[in-house]
This record gives sequence, C-alpha cells and structure tokens, in this order.
Amino acid sequence: MEKLYVVLLLAFIGSGYSALQVADLTHSFDNTTLYWPTAMADRFRFYKKIVHGKGPTFYSMNMFCAAEHGGTHLDAPIHFAEGKKTVGQIHITDLIGNLSVIDVKQKSSTNPDYLIGEPDFIEYEKRNGKINDGSIILLNSGWSKYWPNATLYYGTASNDTTILHFPGLSPAGARWLIDNRKVKAVGIDTASIDYGQSQDFQAHRILMAQNIPVFENVANLDIVPAKGAIVYALPMKIGEGTGAPLRIIATWDDSVKSSGPHISLSFFAILPGILLAFLSS
Repeated sequence: MEKLYVVLLLAFIGSGYSALQVADLTHSFDNTTLYWPTAMADRFRFYKKIVHGKGPTFYSMNMFCAAEHGGTHLDAPIHFAEGKKTVGQIHITDLIGNLSVIDVKQKSSTNPDYLIGEPDFIEYEKRNGKINDGSIILLNSGWSKYWPNATLYYGTASNDTTILHFPGLSPAGARWLIDNRKVKAVGIDTASIDYGQSQDFQAHRILMAQNIPVFENVANLDIVPAKGAIVYALPMKIGEGTGAPLRIIATWDDSVKSSGPHISLSFFAILPGILLAFLSS
C-alpha cells in the first residue's frame, strides 16, 4: 500500500512537471584530445586493446593512460595551493550548483588575450539579476569552437607556453567572485582559467587558496541558458589527484530560454523506469 501511495504522488508531481533539458558540456576523450602544450606526450591514449571471442562469448576492454590535466577536466585546489583539497577531498555538493554563464564571446573575438573581470560580471547581473551565492560560474569565451585544432585553440603551433593566446579570468575578477559572490567553482571553455599569456597563474592561485576548484576545456556553453540551469561537474574520483577528467552536464526546465542542440526529457518519459525500479525493490 505504501508503494501505491508513492506511485500516486509521483504521478501527481509529474502532472505539473515541464520537460527537463539536458546538455553535455564535455569534450570526448580520444586521440585528438588536447593537453597543456608541455604535456602532450602524456595525452590520453589506449595502450592496450583486448577483444575476445565472438557472438555469445564476445567481450572487449581497453587500457588507457593520461595526464590528469587535459581534455575537459577539473583542477583541484592542491594543483596551485599547497595543503588544499585534492580531487578526492572535494565535497560532492561543491560540484553541483546554480549555473551562471558569463558570455564574453564578442569581446574575445577581437582580443584573444581578453581578461574577464568585474565589468563583465556587473554587465551580466544587469541583464540576468544577481549571481546567487553558492553558484558555479562558467565563462563562455567562444574558444570551444576551435577544439581540437591545437594551433587555433592555443593561438600558436608551438609548445612554447610564453606565446600562448586565449582568454581567461583576471586575478581581480577571481578576487571579486570570492569576495562578493561566494562561488563554489569556476570554469571556462579554454585551456586554462588564466589567460594564455599568464606566467604566474594568479587566477588559479587566488581561487584555489580558498579551496575553489576550476573546470577547464568546457564545451557547448552556447547551448546553456545564461541563468536558471543546474550544473553537475563530476570528476573521476582520484583520491590524491591534483586534477581529473571531468564529465560535466547542465539541466534546466524548458521554461528557461536556451539555444542549440540538447536533450529534452519529459517526466513521463522517465517515470516508467522510476516506477519499475521502485516497485521491483
């Protein structure tokens, strides 16, 4: 009888539930995945592939290796702040939150060394309302369109890190987010939260000194609404990792405006699976 009540409750909730929109903000890991120019030798690769049997006896498996910091990935605070959290120590609630997408594509299109800062956040809030405390900020510079062309993405064909050119968060912008908006995490669609010309990585250091993780090489930010989505950024849980591959998605109600291809999940499309799992338990 108790299960029947739960089923009826779910049906009641679903009667007023809008379709859920889902967007994948992750670049696939494969032999085109970009890593920091000095770490390309340690890029993602399968070093062994096993295929056994056919038909009813078939199975396959791969073995891979990769540096922590490449592709769509998380930087743990320990990456640039001694004694701060490793990947395994980041609480799961700090990787899920209200999403604010700061769009600076137009400014970045004319200045590949554009530094994102307080004026961009103030402009965003004039259009979308205040960034909520505890939000996750994703910076949309438009650089994802260059993936996986290394020359365009890094602004050079060289692995000389002194001549990289791509946008990033300014140190002052990092401080503003910490002091004024109490953010959980900050991400960007470039190779680094610091802009390409940075040699001291101050945006990293400022954020990570406060145990704020960073997401880099994020994809598909044009799909996601500027405000109103929830982001889920779940890394491979490497206990002592300074970074890890990241699967990051955003979800939002279909009443929130967005653009681009994404998946729409009706409550009633997923309700049978929920009920089946529940009733068979």
